[in-house]
Amino acid sequence: MSRAKKKKLIAALVKHVEAEMATMRKAALDAAEGATHAEAKPENDKDTRAIEASYLAAGQAERFRQLEASLKVLRGLELPELPKTAPIAATAVVTLEDEDGELTRFLMLPSFGGVVLEHEGQKVQVVTPPSPLGAALLGRTRGETIELRAKAGRRELTITDVW
Repeated sequence: MSRAKKKKLIAALVKHVEAEMATMRKAALDAAEGATHAEAKPENDKDTRAIEASYLAAGQAERFRQLEASLKVLRGLELPELPKTAPIAATAVVTLEDEDGELTRFLMLPSFGGVVLEHEGQKVQVVTPPSPLGAALLGRTRGETIELRAKAGRRELTITDVW
């Protein structure tokens, strides 16, 4: 059951990344066109419009390549069925409860940290292992409490579900 839910989450993330890639591809093409456009030709030796436009085009093309590589990894992820007592690892979906009883759900993945997805009317945020939250969650199990420190202060979160 949870494997099917994870597949839906991954499919939603793939759709999100593909849309971002389409936008990035158009931006890279527009920037490349701008760098070679007649109006970008320097008017004097201090005019750097064409150079700046080419840097922008190169950066956007590189971001597209990074997204493409990350998407390939995402599509190849195995989504094992995790027992409720399994330690948190890659592809785990984790529900945390804060001191006020508010529940938050996270999906542990190697990339795309910060992306928020919708699942069964709830938001699920992607978290990566190197992030403070990801590092605090790795290896923990259901029922454990983790402590996070941030500018806003210290927070205790209880792991209420892992799948």
